[in-house]
Amino acid sequence: MATDERATVAALDAARAVFRTQIESNQGRVVDMAGDSVLAVFETAGGAVSASLAIQKELVQACAAVPEARRMRFRIGVHLGDVMEKSDGTIYGDGVNIAARLENLAEPGGITVSEAVQVSQRNRQPVAYDDQGEHAVKNIPHPVRAFRIRAQDAPPAPAPARPGAAPLALPDKPSIVVLPFNNMSKDPEQEFFADGVVEAITATLSRIRSFFVIARNSAFRYKGKAVDVQQVGRDLGVRYLLEGSVQKAGNRLRITVQLIDTANSAHVWADRVDGSLEDVFDLQDRITERVAGALQPSIRLAEVERARRKRPQELGAYDYTMRAMPHVWILEKEACAKALELLGKAIEIDPNYPLALSLAGWCYAQRSVYNWTEDLDATRVDAQRHAEKAVEVGGGDDPLILAVLGAVHTFVGNKGSARLLLERAVALDPNAAWAWCRLAWIENYSDQPDKAIGLFEQALRLSPLDPMNFNNYVGIAAAHEIAERYDEAVAQYRRALQERPKATWLHRHTMSSLAGAGRMDEAAAEFERLREYYPDLTISKFRKAMVWTPATMERIIANMKKAGVPD
Repeated sequence: MATDERATVAALDAARAVFRTQIESNQGRVVDMAGDSVLAVFETAGGAVSASLAIQKELVQACAAVPEARRMRFRIGVHLGDVMEKSDGTIYGDGVNIAARLENLAEPGGITVSEAVQVSQRNRQPVAYDDQGEHAVKNIPHPVRAFRIRAQDAPPAPAPARPGAAPLALPDKPSIVVLPFNNMSKDPEQEFFADGVVEAITATLSRIRSFFVIARNSAFRYKGKAVDVQQVGRDLGVRYLLEGSVQKAGNRLRITVQLIDTANSAHVWADRVDGSLEDVFDLQDRITERVAGALQPSIRLAEVERARRKRPQELGAYDYTMRAMPHVWILEKEACAKALELLGKAIEIDPNYPLALSLAGWCYAQRSVYNWTEDLDATRVDAQRHAEKAVEVGGGDDPLILAVLGAVHTFVGNKGSARLLLERAVALDPNAAWAWCRLAWIENYSDQPDKAIGLFEQALRLSPLDPMNFNNYVGIAAAHEIAERYDEAVAQYRRALQERPKATWLHRHTMSSLAGAGRMDEAAAEFERLREYYPDLTISKFRKAMVWTPATMERIIANMKKAGVPD
Protein backbone atom coordinates (compact mmCIF):
# COMPACT_ATOMS: atom_id res chain seq x y z
CA MET A 1 0.00 0.00 0.00
CA ALA A 2 2.80 2.42 0.87
CA THR A 3 4.37 1.96 -2.57
CA ASP A 4 1.27 2.03 -4.77
CA GLU A 5 -2.19 2.10 -3.17
CA ARG A 6 -4.16 1.98 -6.41
CA ALA A 7 -2.27 -0.99 -7.86
CA THR A 8 -2.48 -2.86 -4.54
CA VAL A 9 -6.24 -2.40 -4.27
CA ALA A 10 -6.66 -3.50 -7.89
CA ALA A 11 -4.56 -6.62 -7.29
CA LEU A 12 -6.54 -7.44 -4.15
CA ASP A 13 -9.85 -7.02 -5.95
CA ALA A 14 -8.64 -9.28 -8.77
CA ALA A 15 -7.57 -11.92 -6.25
CA ARG A 16 -10.94 -11.71 -4.48
CA ALA A 17 -12.65 -12.34 -7.79
CA VAL A 18 -10.55 -15.49 -8.27
CA PHE A 19 -11.45 -16.69 -4.77
CA ARG A 20 -15.16 -16.08 -5.26
CA THR A 21 -15.29 -17.73 -8.69
CA GLN A 22 -13.44 -20.88 -7.65
CA ILE A 23 -15.27 -21.19 -4.32
CA GLU A 24 -18.67 -20.98 -5.97
CA SER A 25 -17.56 -23.34 -8.78
CA ASN A 26 -16.72 -25.99 -6.19
CA GLN A 27 -19.95 -26.05 -4.16
CA GLY A 28 -18.77 -23.42 -1.74
CA ARG A 29 -20.12 -20.18 -0.34
CA VAL A 30 -18.19 -17.04 0.59
CA VAL A 31 -19.07 -16.10 4.16
CA ASP A 32 -16.84 -13.04 4.56
CA MET A 33 -14.18 -11.04 2.72
CA ALA A 34 -12.81 -8.61 5.28
CA GLY A 35 -9.55 -6.82 4.49
CA ASP A 36 -7.23 -9.31 2.85
CA SER A 37 -8.94 -12.38 4.33
CA VAL A 38 -11.54 -14.77 2.94
CA LEU A 39 -13.80 -17.13 4.89
CA ALA A 40 -15.78 -19.78 2.99
CA VAL A 41 -17.78 -22.91 3.77
CA PHE A 42 -18.16 -25.92 1.43
CA GLU A 43 -20.53 -28.83 0.95
CA THR A 44 -17.58 -31.25 0.90
CA ALA A 45 -13.91 -31.33 1.91
CA GLY A 46 -13.10 -32.33 -1.67
CA GLY A 47 -14.70 -29.14 -2.91
CA ALA A 48 -12.61 -27.06 -0.50
CA VAL A 49 -9.37 -28.75 -1.60
CA SER A 50 -10.23 -28.45 -5.30
CA ALA A 51 -11.07 -24.76 -4.90
CA SER A 52 -7.82 -24.14 -2.98
CA LEU A 53 -5.69 -25.80 -5.66
CA ALA A 54 -7.47 -23.91 -8.46
CA ILE A 55 -7.15 -20.58 -6.62
CA GLN A 56 -3.41 -20.92 -6.03
CA LYS A 57 -2.80 -22.07 -9.61
CA GLU A 58 -4.75 -19.17 -11.08
CA LEU A 59 -3.09 -16.62 -8.80
CA VAL A 60 0.36 -17.86 -9.82
CA GLN A 61 -0.55 -17.48 -13.48
CA ALA A 62 -1.97 -14.02 -12.89
CA CYS A 63 1.26 -12.90 -11.19
CA ALA A 64 3.62 -14.28 -13.83
CA ALA A 65 4.24 -10.88 -15.40
CA VAL A 66 4.29 -8.97 -12.10
CA PRO A 67 7.63 -8.02 -10.47
CA GLU A 68 8.52 -10.28 -7.55
CA ALA A 69 8.19 -7.51 -4.96
CA ARG A 70 4.63 -6.75 -6.13
CA ARG A 71 3.27 -10.30 -6.22
CA MET A 72 0.37 -10.88 -3.86
CA ARG A 73 0.46 -14.33 -2.25
CA PHE A 74 -2.18 -15.91 -0.03
CA ARG A 75 -2.00 -18.70 2.51
CA ILE A 76 -4.93 -21.14 2.63
CA GLY A 77 -6.00 -23.34 5.54
CA VAL A 78 -8.68 -26.05 5.21
CA HIS A 79 -10.38 -27.98 8.02
CA LEU A 80 -13.19 -30.53 8.09
CA GLY A 81 -15.40 -30.08 11.14
CA ASP A 82 -18.62 -28.82 12.65
CA VAL A 83 -19.56 -25.15 12.63
CA MET A 84 -22.47 -23.14 13.97
CA GLU A 85 -24.36 -21.02 11.43
CA LYS A 86 -26.51 -18.02 12.33
CA SER A 87 -29.57 -16.90 10.42
CA ASP A 88 -27.56 -14.19 8.63
CA GLY A 89 -25.17 -16.83 7.23
CA THR A 90 -22.17 -16.13 9.48
CA ILE A 91 -20.41 -19.17 10.98
CA TYR A 92 -18.62 -19.77 14.29
CA GLY A 93 -16.95 -22.54 16.25
CA ASP A 94 -13.72 -24.49 16.64
CA GLY A 95 -13.92 -25.57 13.01
CA VAL A 96 -13.49 -21.97 11.91
CA ASN A 97 -10.73 -21.32 14.43
CA ILE A 98 -8.75 -24.40 13.39
CA ALA A 99 -8.97 -23.46 9.69
CA ALA A 100 -7.63 -19.99 10.58
CA ARG A 101 -4.72 -21.48 12.55
CA LEU A 102 -3.91 -23.83 9.65
CA GLU A 103 -3.77 -20.80 7.38
CA ASN A 104 -1.11 -19.33 9.69
CA LEU A 105 0.94 -22.53 9.30
CA ALA A 106 0.79 -22.47 5.49
CA GLU A 107 3.56 -21.05 3.32
CA PRO A 108 2.84 -17.96 1.19
CA GLY A 109 1.14 -19.34 -1.90
CA GLY A 110 0.61 -22.67 -0.14
CA ILE A 111 -2.21 -24.80 1.29
CA THR A 112 -2.19 -26.48 4.70
CA VAL A 113 -4.98 -28.84 5.77
CA SER A 114 -5.92 -30.64 8.96
CA GLU A 115 -5.55 -34.37 9.51
CA ALA A 116 -9.32 -34.76 9.06
CA VAL A 117 -9.06 -33.34 5.54
CA GLN A 118 -5.98 -35.42 4.73
CA VAL A 119 -7.68 -38.64 5.85
CA SER A 120 -10.85 -37.91 3.89
CA GLN A 121 -9.09 -36.84 0.69
CA ARG A 122 -5.94 -38.94 0.37
CA ASN A 123 -5.82 -40.88 -2.91
CA ARG A 124 -8.84 -38.91 -4.19
CA GLN A 125 -6.93 -36.12 -5.90
CA PRO A 126 -3.55 -36.00 -7.70
CA VAL A 127 -1.77 -34.33 -4.81
CA ALA A 128 0.69 -35.32 -2.09
CA TYR A 129 0.50 -34.47 1.61
CA ASP A 130 3.63 -33.53 3.58
CA ASP A 131 3.23 -34.02 7.32
CA GLN A 132 3.99 -30.75 9.13
CA GLY A 133 3.62 -32.33 12.57
CA GLU A 134 1.41 -31.36 15.48
CA HIS A 135 1.10 -27.77 16.65
CA ALA A 136 -0.25 -26.10 19.74
CA VAL A 137 -2.44 -23.31 18.34
CA LYS A 138 -4.26 -20.38 19.88
CA ASN A 139 -7.57 -21.07 21.64
CA ILE A 140 -7.59 -24.78 20.71
CA PRO A 141 -7.09 -27.06 23.76
CA HIS A 142 -5.57 -29.98 21.84
CA PRO A 143 -2.65 -30.08 19.33
CA VAL A 144 -3.58 -29.80 15.66
CA ARG A 145 -1.84 -32.01 13.10
CA ALA A 146 -1.17 -30.22 9.82
CA PHE A 147 -0.35 -31.36 6.29
CA ARG A 148 1.03 -29.32 3.41
CA ILE A 149 -0.57 -30.03 0.02
CA ARG A 150 1.65 -30.13 -3.06
CA ALA A 151 1.41 -31.47 -6.59
CA GLN A 152 2.53 -35.09 -6.76
CA ASP A 153 5.39 -34.24 -9.12
CA ALA A 154 6.61 -31.34 -6.96
CA PRO A 155 9.45 -32.00 -4.51
CA PRO A 156 8.63 -32.10 -0.80
CA ALA A 157 9.62 -29.16 1.35
CA PRO A 158 13.36 -29.33 1.99
CA ALA A 159 14.44 -30.30 5.47
CA PRO A 160 17.90 -29.78 6.92
CA ALA A 161 20.04 -32.89 6.86
CA ARG A 162 23.63 -33.97 7.29
CA PRO A 163 24.65 -35.06 3.77
CA GLY A 164 25.69 -38.70 3.62
CA ALA A 165 25.70 -39.08 7.39
CA ALA A 166 24.38 -42.06 9.32
CA PRO A 167 21.73 -41.47 12.01
CA LEU A 168 23.25 -40.19 15.23
CA ALA A 169 23.06 -42.36 18.32
CA LEU A 170 21.00 -41.04 21.24
CA PRO A 171 23.05 -39.82 24.22
CA ASP A 172 22.75 -41.62 27.55
CA LYS A 173 20.91 -38.67 29.13
CA PRO A 174 17.76 -36.70 28.25
CA SER A 175 18.49 -35.03 24.90
CA ILE A 176 16.58 -32.10 23.43
CA VAL A 177 16.54 -29.48 20.70
CA VAL A 178 14.66 -26.19 21.09
CA LEU A 179 13.36 -25.23 17.64
CA PRO A 180 12.75 -21.59 16.64
CA PHE A 181 9.38 -20.41 17.91
CA ASN A 182 6.72 -19.10 15.55
CA ASN A 183 6.15 -15.37 15.63
CA MET A 184 2.35 -15.09 15.88
CA SER A 185 2.34 -11.29 16.14
CA LYS A 186 1.98 -10.60 12.41
CA ASP A 187 4.85 -8.16 12.84
CA PRO A 188 8.19 -9.16 11.26
CA GLU A 189 9.95 -6.94 13.79
CA GLN A 190 8.96 -9.42 16.50
CA GLU A 191 10.96 -12.24 14.87
CA PHE A 192 13.98 -11.15 16.88
CA PHE A 193 11.95 -11.16 20.06
CA ALA A 194 10.77 -14.74 19.41
CA ASP A 195 14.35 -15.78 18.61
CA GLY A 196 15.51 -14.26 21.88
CA VAL A 197 13.07 -16.39 23.86
CA VAL A 198 14.47 -19.52 22.20
CA GLU A 199 18.06 -18.41 22.76
CA ALA A 200 17.43 -17.86 26.47
CA ILE A 201 15.68 -21.20 27.00
CA THR A 202 18.40 -23.07 25.08
CA ALA A 203 21.19 -21.38 27.02
CA THR A 204 19.64 -22.23 30.38
CA LEU A 205 18.86 -25.85 29.51
CA SER A 206 22.38 -26.31 28.10
CA ARG A 207 23.93 -25.54 31.45
CA ILE A 208 22.03 -28.28 33.24
CA ARG A 209 24.68 -30.99 33.25
CA SER A 210 22.22 -33.88 33.22
CA PHE A 211 20.86 -32.82 29.79
CA PHE A 212 22.23 -33.09 26.27
CA VAL A 213 21.11 -29.97 24.39
CA ILE A 214 21.64 -29.24 20.70
CA ALA A 215 23.24 -25.85 20.13
CA ARG A 216 21.10 -22.91 19.04
CA ASN A 217 22.82 -22.55 15.66
CA SER A 218 21.81 -26.07 14.57
CA ALA A 219 18.25 -25.59 15.81
CA PHE A 220 17.86 -22.40 13.77
CA ARG A 221 18.53 -24.29 10.52
CA TYR A 222 14.86 -25.31 10.83
CA LYS A 223 13.57 -21.75 11.09
CA GLY A 224 10.65 -21.11 8.77
CA LYS A 225 10.42 -24.76 7.68
CA ALA A 226 7.71 -27.34 8.25
CA VAL A 227 9.40 -30.18 10.10
CA ASP A 228 8.96 -33.90 10.47
CA VAL A 229 9.46 -34.47 14.20
CA GLN A 230 10.90 -37.95 13.79
CA GLN A 231 13.29 -36.78 11.05
CA VAL A 232 14.54 -33.98 13.29
CA GLY A 233 15.24 -36.57 15.98
CA ARG A 234 17.25 -38.63 13.49
CA ASP A 235 19.13 -35.65 12.04
CA LEU A 236 20.18 -34.29 15.42
CA GLY A 237 20.29 -37.46 17.49
CA VAL A 238 17.87 -36.26 20.17
CA ARG A 239 14.88 -37.81 21.93
CA TYR A 240 12.86 -34.63 22.58
CA LEU A 241 11.89 -31.53 20.64
CA LEU A 242 10.53 -28.29 22.08
CA GLU A 243 8.56 -26.03 19.77
CA GLY A 244 6.26 -23.13 20.39
CA SER A 245 5.06 -19.68 19.50
CA VAL A 246 5.34 -16.14 20.81
CA GLN A 247 2.52 -13.64 20.47
CA LYS A 248 2.94 -10.00 21.42
CA ALA A 249 0.03 -7.59 21.42
CA GLY A 250 0.74 -4.17 22.83
CA ASN A 251 2.35 -4.75 26.21
CA ARG A 252 0.93 -8.27 26.60
CA LEU A 253 2.89 -11.41 25.79
CA ARG A 254 1.84 -15.04 25.36
CA ILE A 255 4.32 -17.91 24.95
CA THR A 256 2.95 -21.34 24.01
CA VAL A 257 5.20 -24.41 24.03
CA GLN A 258 4.96 -28.15 23.53
CA LEU A 259 7.46 -30.90 24.25
CA ILE A 260 7.39 -33.80 21.79
CA ASP A 261 8.98 -37.26 21.89
CA THR A 262 10.75 -37.60 18.52
CA ALA A 263 10.64 -41.39 18.65
CA ASN A 264 6.88 -41.53 18.14
CA SER A 265 5.78 -37.87 17.74
CA ALA A 266 3.86 -38.18 21.02
CA HIS A 267 3.21 -35.06 23.07
CA VAL A 268 4.90 -35.24 26.45
CA TRP A 269 3.72 -31.90 27.77
CA ALA A 270 2.34 -28.55 26.62
CA ASP A 271 1.91 -25.25 28.37
CA ARG A 272 1.07 -21.60 27.88
CA VAL A 273 2.27 -18.63 29.89
CA ASP A 274 0.90 -15.09 29.74
CA GLY A 275 2.31 -11.87 31.10
CA SER A 276 3.37 -8.35 30.34
CA LEU A 277 6.38 -7.37 28.28
CA GLU A 278 8.21 -6.40 31.45
CA ASP A 279 7.80 -10.02 32.63
CA VAL A 280 9.54 -11.56 29.60
CA PHE A 281 12.52 -12.92 31.53
CA ASP A 282 10.31 -14.39 34.24
CA LEU A 283 8.18 -16.05 31.55
CA GLN A 284 11.30 -17.56 29.98
CA ASP A 285 12.38 -18.87 33.37
CA ARG A 286 8.99 -20.43 34.06
CA ILE A 287 9.07 -22.26 30.73
CA THR A 288 12.62 -23.47 31.30
CA GLU A 289 11.73 -24.79 34.75
CA ARG A 290 8.71 -26.66 33.38
CA VAL A 291 10.65 -28.14 30.47
CA ALA A 292 13.38 -29.28 32.84
CA GLY A 293 10.81 -30.82 35.17
CA ALA A 294 9.09 -32.60 32.28
CA LEU A 295 12.38 -34.04 31.03
CA GLN A 296 13.66 -35.08 34.43
CA PRO A 297 11.27 -34.67 37.37
CA SER A 298 14.10 -34.84 39.89
CA ILE A 299 15.77 -31.72 38.51
CA ARG A 300 16.32 -29.14 41.21
CA LEU A 301 15.13 -25.58 40.66
CA ALA A 302 18.45 -24.45 42.12
CA GLU A 303 20.17 -26.01 39.13
CA VAL A 304 17.99 -23.95 36.79
CA GLU A 305 18.64 -20.85 38.89
CA ARG A 306 22.40 -21.28 38.55
CA ALA A 307 22.07 -21.54 34.79
CA ARG A 308 20.43 -18.15 34.29
CA ARG A 309 22.32 -15.35 32.67
CA LYS A 310 22.57 -11.79 33.89
CA ARG A 311 19.69 -9.87 32.36
CA PRO A 312 19.94 -6.54 30.56
CA GLN A 313 18.57 -3.52 32.36
CA GLU A 314 16.65 -2.43 29.26
CA LEU A 315 14.66 -4.50 26.77
CA GLY A 316 16.06 -2.32 23.97
CA ALA A 317 19.57 -3.67 24.67
CA TYR A 318 18.20 -7.20 24.61
CA ASP A 319 16.43 -6.59 21.29
CA TYR A 320 19.49 -5.15 19.55
CA THR A 321 21.62 -8.03 20.84
CA MET A 322 19.18 -10.60 19.47
CA ARG A 323 19.19 -8.78 16.12
CA ALA A 324 22.99 -8.95 16.08
CA MET A 325 23.19 -12.63 16.99
CA PRO A 326 22.85 -14.15 13.49
CA HIS A 327 25.49 -11.78 12.10
CA VAL A 328 27.97 -12.50 14.89
CA TRP A 329 28.55 -16.12 13.88
CA ILE A 330 28.79 -15.88 10.09
CA LEU A 331 32.54 -15.02 10.10
CA GLU A 332 32.20 -12.74 7.08
CA LYS A 333 33.43 -9.15 6.94
CA GLU A 334 30.12 -7.41 6.16
CA ALA A 335 28.17 -9.48 8.69
CA CYS A 336 30.74 -8.68 11.38
CA ALA A 337 30.37 -4.95 10.67
CA LYS A 338 26.57 -5.21 10.90
CA ALA A 339 26.81 -7.10 14.19
CA LEU A 340 29.09 -4.45 15.68
CA GLU A 341 26.69 -1.73 14.60
CA LEU A 342 23.77 -3.42 16.39
CA LEU A 343 25.80 -4.37 19.44
CA GLY A 344 27.03 -0.80 19.70
CA LYS A 345 23.42 0.33 20.02
CA ALA A 346 22.77 -2.31 22.69
CA ILE A 347 25.82 -1.22 24.69
CA GLU A 348 24.83 2.44 24.36
CA ILE A 349 21.49 1.59 26.00
CA ASP A 350 22.99 -0.73 28.64
CA PRO A 351 26.78 -0.34 29.00
CA ASN A 352 26.89 -3.26 31.47
CA TYR A 353 25.04 -5.92 29.49
CA PRO A 354 27.52 -8.85 29.52
CA LEU A 355 26.20 -10.70 26.48
CA ALA A 356 26.36 -7.64 24.21
CA LEU A 357 29.85 -6.76 25.44
CA SER A 358 31.05 -10.31 24.95
CA LEU A 359 29.72 -10.65 21.41
CA ALA A 360 31.25 -7.30 20.48
CA GLY A 361 34.59 -8.60 21.78
CA TRP A 362 34.30 -11.64 19.54
CA CYS A 363 33.53 -9.47 16.51
CA TYR A 364 36.62 -7.34 17.12
CA ALA A 365 38.64 -10.56 17.48
CA GLN A 366 37.37 -11.71 14.06
CA ARG A 367 38.57 -8.46 12.53
CA SER A 368 42.07 -9.10 13.79
CA VAL A 369 42.54 -12.76 12.88
CA TYR A 370 40.95 -12.53 9.42
CA ASN A 371 42.97 -9.48 8.30
CA TRP A 372 39.87 -7.25 8.08
CA THR A 373 41.67 -4.25 9.54
CA GLU A 374 44.92 -2.41 9.01
CA ASP A 375 45.36 -1.66 12.73
CA LEU A 376 45.55 -5.14 14.26
CA ASP A 377 46.90 -3.92 17.60
CA ALA A 378 44.06 -1.45 18.23
CA THR A 379 41.47 -4.03 17.18
CA ARG A 380 42.88 -6.60 19.60
CA VAL A 381 42.74 -4.01 22.38
CA ASP A 382 39.06 -3.41 21.57
CA ALA A 383 38.41 -7.16 21.59
CA GLN A 384 40.07 -7.68 24.94
CA ARG A 385 38.48 -4.61 26.52
CA HIS A 386 34.94 -5.68 25.62
CA ALA A 387 35.42 -9.34 26.52
CA GLU A 388 37.05 -8.58 29.89
CA LYS A 389 34.37 -6.06 30.82
CA ALA A 390 31.70 -8.68 30.03
CA VAL A 391 33.23 -11.01 32.62
CA GLU A 392 33.78 -8.16 35.08
CA VAL A 393 30.15 -6.95 35.08
CA GLY A 394 28.57 -10.32 35.67
CA GLY A 395 29.61 -12.94 33.14
CA GLY A 396 32.13 -14.78 35.28
CA ASP A 397 29.98 -17.90 35.36
CA ASP A 398 28.48 -17.61 31.88
CA PRO A 399 30.06 -20.20 29.57
CA LEU A 400 29.55 -18.20 26.37
CA ILE A 401 31.14 -15.10 27.84
CA LEU A 402 34.05 -17.11 29.22
CA ALA A 403 34.49 -18.85 25.86
CA VAL A 404 34.61 -15.51 24.04
CA LEU A 405 37.24 -14.19 26.42
CA GLY A 406 39.17 -17.43 25.88
CA ALA A 407 38.99 -16.94 22.11
CA VAL A 408 40.19 -13.35 22.45
CA HIS A 409 43.13 -14.45 24.62
CA THR A 410 43.94 -17.00 21.92
CA PHE A 411 44.23 -14.30 19.28
CA VAL A 412 46.44 -12.08 21.40
CA GLY A 413 48.77 -15.00 22.13
CA ASN A 414 47.79 -15.79 25.74
CA LYS A 415 47.21 -19.51 25.13
CA GLY A 416 47.52 -20.51 28.79
CA SER A 417 44.82 -18.08 29.92
CA ALA A 418 42.71 -19.04 26.91
CA ARG A 419 42.84 -22.74 27.80
CA LEU A 420 41.82 -22.10 31.41
CA LEU A 421 38.85 -19.97 30.38
CA LEU A 422 37.66 -22.44 27.76
CA GLU A 423 38.01 -25.43 30.07
CA ARG A 424 35.92 -23.57 32.65
CA ALA A 425 33.32 -22.80 29.97
CA VAL A 426 32.85 -26.48 29.02
CA ALA A 427 32.82 -27.46 32.71
CA LEU A 428 29.92 -25.04 33.25
CA ASP A 429 28.18 -26.05 30.02
CA PRO A 430 29.17 -29.44 28.60
CA ASN A 431 26.83 -28.72 25.65
CA ALA A 432 28.75 -25.61 24.56
CA ALA A 433 29.62 -26.62 20.99
CA TRP A 434 31.42 -23.38 20.23
CA ALA A 435 33.56 -23.60 23.39
CA TRP A 436 34.63 -27.12 22.38
CA CYS A 437 35.50 -25.73 18.94
CA ARG A 438 37.66 -22.99 20.47
CA LEU A 439 39.38 -25.54 22.73
CA ALA A 440 40.18 -27.56 19.63
CA TRP A 441 41.76 -24.49 18.06
CA ILE A 442 43.97 -24.14 21.14
CA GLU A 443 45.26 -27.66 20.43
CA ASN A 444 45.96 -26.68 16.83
CA TYR A 445 47.84 -23.60 17.98
CA SER A 446 49.80 -25.84 20.35
CA ASP A 447 50.83 -28.33 17.61
CA GLN A 448 48.51 -31.08 18.89
CA PRO A 449 46.54 -31.75 15.68
CA ASP A 450 45.15 -35.18 16.54
CA LYS A 451 43.79 -33.95 19.88
CA ALA A 452 42.26 -31.03 18.02
CA ILE A 453 40.42 -33.28 15.57
CA GLY A 454 38.80 -35.19 18.45
CA LEU A 455 37.51 -31.94 19.98
CA PHE A 456 36.25 -30.63 16.64
CA GLU A 457 34.30 -33.88 16.24
CA GLN A 458 32.83 -33.34 19.72
CA ALA A 459 31.64 -29.87 18.64
CA LEU A 460 30.12 -31.33 15.47
CA ARG A 461 28.12 -33.87 17.47
CA LEU A 462 26.72 -31.22 19.77
CA SER A 463 25.56 -29.11 16.82
CA PRO A 464 25.28 -31.30 13.70
CA LEU A 465 23.57 -28.68 11.49
CA ASP A 466 25.35 -25.59 12.78
CA PRO A 467 26.10 -22.94 10.11
CA MET A 468 29.32 -22.42 12.07
CA ASN A 469 30.38 -26.03 11.44
CA PHE A 470 32.38 -24.87 8.46
CA ASN A 471 34.76 -23.49 11.11
CA ASN A 472 35.07 -26.99 12.57
CA TYR A 473 35.95 -28.28 9.10
CA VAL A 474 38.48 -25.46 8.80
CA GLY A 475 39.93 -26.57 12.14
CA ILE A 476 40.18 -30.19 10.99
CA ALA A 477 41.82 -28.97 7.78
CA ALA A 478 44.28 -26.90 9.78
CA ALA A 479 45.08 -29.93 11.94
CA HIS A 480 45.97 -31.89 8.79
CA GLU A 481 48.04 -28.95 7.56
CA ILE A 482 49.95 -28.81 10.85
CA ALA A 483 50.59 -32.57 10.56
CA GLU A 484 51.74 -31.98 6.94
CA ARG A 485 48.90 -34.10 5.56
CA TYR A 486 48.38 -31.48 2.88
CA ASP A 487 46.04 -33.29 0.50
CA GLU A 488 43.62 -34.01 3.37
CA ALA A 489 43.92 -30.37 4.43
CA VAL A 490 43.00 -29.13 0.95
CA ALA A 491 39.96 -31.40 0.81
CA GLN A 492 38.67 -30.09 4.17
CA TYR A 493 39.39 -26.45 3.34
CA ARG A 494 37.47 -26.81 0.10
CA ARG A 495 34.59 -28.48 1.90
CA ALA A 496 34.44 -25.49 4.24
CA LEU A 497 34.51 -23.08 1.29
CA GLN A 498 31.64 -24.92 -0.36
CA GLU A 499 29.58 -24.36 2.78
CA ARG A 500 30.63 -20.72 3.13
CA PRO A 501 31.87 -19.27 -0.20
CA LYS A 502 31.98 -15.76 1.26
CA ALA A 503 34.52 -16.78 3.92
CA THR A 504 37.22 -15.54 1.57
CA TRP A 505 39.95 -15.61 4.21
CA LEU A 506 39.96 -19.40 3.74
CA HIS A 507 41.82 -18.99 0.44
CA ARG A 508 44.93 -18.14 2.49
CA HIS A 509 45.00 -21.62 3.95
CA THR A 510 43.88 -23.55 0.88
CA MET A 511 46.68 -21.86 -1.06
CA SER A 512 49.40 -22.73 1.45
CA SER A 513 48.25 -26.37 1.70
CA LEU A 514 48.18 -26.73 -2.10
CA ALA A 515 51.76 -25.43 -2.20
CA GLY A 516 52.74 -27.81 0.61
CA ALA A 517 51.29 -30.71 -1.41
CA GLY A 518 53.35 -29.67 -4.44
CA ARG A 519 50.24 -28.76 -6.44
CA MET A 520 51.76 -25.52 -7.62
CA ASP A 521 49.45 -24.73 -10.54
CA GLU A 522 46.44 -24.98 -8.21
CA ALA A 523 48.26 -22.97 -5.54
CA ALA A 524 48.97 -20.18 -8.04
CA ALA A 525 45.32 -20.14 -9.12
CA GLU A 526 44.25 -19.99 -5.48
CA PHE A 527 46.61 -17.05 -4.91
CA GLU A 528 44.94 -15.18 -7.77
CA ARG A 529 41.53 -15.75 -6.15
CA LEU A 530 42.92 -14.61 -2.82
CA ARG A 531 44.20 -11.35 -4.34
CA GLU A 532 40.65 -10.47 -5.44
CA TYR A 533 39.71 -10.14 -1.77
CA TYR A 534 43.07 -9.27 -0.18
CA PRO A 535 44.93 -7.32 -2.88
CA ASP A 536 47.54 -6.05 -0.42
CA LEU A 537 48.10 -9.22 1.65
CA THR A 538 51.72 -9.77 2.57
CA ILE A 539 53.62 -12.33 4.60
CA SER A 540 54.21 -9.76 7.34
CA LYS A 541 50.47 -9.03 7.67
CA PHE A 542 49.66 -12.73 7.83
CA ARG A 543 52.39 -13.36 10.40
CA LYS A 544 51.03 -10.58 12.61
CA ALA A 545 47.44 -11.87 12.42
CA MET A 546 48.09 -15.55 13.18
CA VAL A 547 49.21 -17.31 16.37
CA TRP A 548 50.74 -20.58 15.17
CA THR A 549 53.79 -21.97 16.95
CA PRO A 550 57.07 -20.71 15.40
CA ALA A 551 57.74 -24.03 13.65
CA THR A 552 54.26 -24.26 12.11
CA MET A 553 54.28 -20.57 11.21
CA GLU A 554 57.53 -20.91 9.27
CA ARG A 555 56.30 -23.97 7.36
CA ILE A 556 53.04 -22.24 6.36
CA ILE A 557 54.85 -19.04 5.40
CA ALA A 558 57.33 -20.99 3.28
CA ASN A 559 54.41 -22.55 1.41
CA MET A 560 52.74 -19.15 0.97
CA LYS A 561 55.94 -17.76 -0.52
CA LYS A 562 56.05 -20.67 -2.95
CA ALA A 563 52.56 -19.68 -4.10
CA GLY A 564 53.68 -16.10 -4.71
CA VAL A 565 52.70 -14.10 -1.60
CA PRO A 566 55.17 -11.20 -1.20
CA ASP A 567 57.05 -10.40 2.00
